Amino acid sequence: MLYRPALVAPVRGRFAPTPSGYLHLGNAVNFVLTWLLVRQAGGSLHLRIDDLDRARLRPAYLANIFHTLDWLGLDYDTGPRNPADFDQHYSQLHYLSDYQSLLEQLRQQPGLVYACTCSRTDILALAPDGRYPGTCRHRHLPLSTPGAAWRVHVPDTAEVSFSDGWQGPTTVKLSHNLGDFVVRKKDGYPAYQIGSIIDDLRLGTTLIVRGADLLPSTAAQLWLAHQLPTTAAFNATRIHFLHHPLLPGPDGHKLSKSQQQPLERGVVAQAEGPQVVYRAVAQLLGLPPEAGLSLESLQQSCP
Repeated sequence: MLYRPALVAPVRGRFAPTPSGYLHLGNAVNFVLTWLLVRQAGGSLHLRIDDLDRARLRPAYLANIFHTLDWLGLDYDTGPRNPADFDQHYSQLHYLSDYQSLLEQLRQQPGLVYACTCSRTDILALAPDGRYPGTCRHRHLPLSTPGAAWRVHVPDTAEVSFSDGWQGPTTVKLSHNLGDFVVRKKDGYPAYQIGSIIDDLRLGTTLIVRGADLLPSTAAQLWLAHQLPTTAAFNATRIHFLHHPLLPGPDGHKLSKSQQQPLERGVVAQAEGPQVVYRAVAQLLGLPPEAGLSLESLQQSCP
């Protein structure tokens, strides 16, 4: 059953896909849920595409985002209308100076940021769950070390609590769930957490709808934003968060872009059409099956 807080007008939501693979059913479900909540609240929607992961970006993946939104019948109020418009006016590359400014402010906080040269293989050898074990925390490497990522030192006692629109009262033990997370990648680009905070502040976002697997990321962003007065407005009082359950893939695990074959087109290749997405949304919301026949029936059936 959906637990939803009262949304204070004006509501400003966003779609925030990454062009790192063809969008799957879970991405499409997130889009529809976001659209339903924002439209029911009479709010506005922005299309924000996170393209800081330059290594995995492909033109076909970027085009697939626009194709998927069109296929689902979802409109939005601001943001790019096609790949060319995105590249020219909306790419995160246009805002690198803003992200770098935040990184510099974090760098100036005593003991907060440190350099890390560990590879993914190194981390998995010490921590099979992938949570960084703090190997470089006390090595005191210069932040200018070639090929080093920047991590933030998360205290062992760090916890983030907020009221989630689906999960209810939520507490995330940040050191246990995420550990010392990356804020600048080894290629010199800002990490996801940095870009997301800055972009949502710039856009005036007041509603963020994510999958439950991103609860640790939300906690990381809230904790990180709290470290500086310039980002203090990114908080769970001004922004409502809603983390919905994940849809399992055929193997019972969560769906991911990496599960798809390179030549597939993602969820838009479904022979049943977008109704497969609408039905999944109706099921998540506890609505009768007929509510998933169309986007209009979903909108009319939502509480």
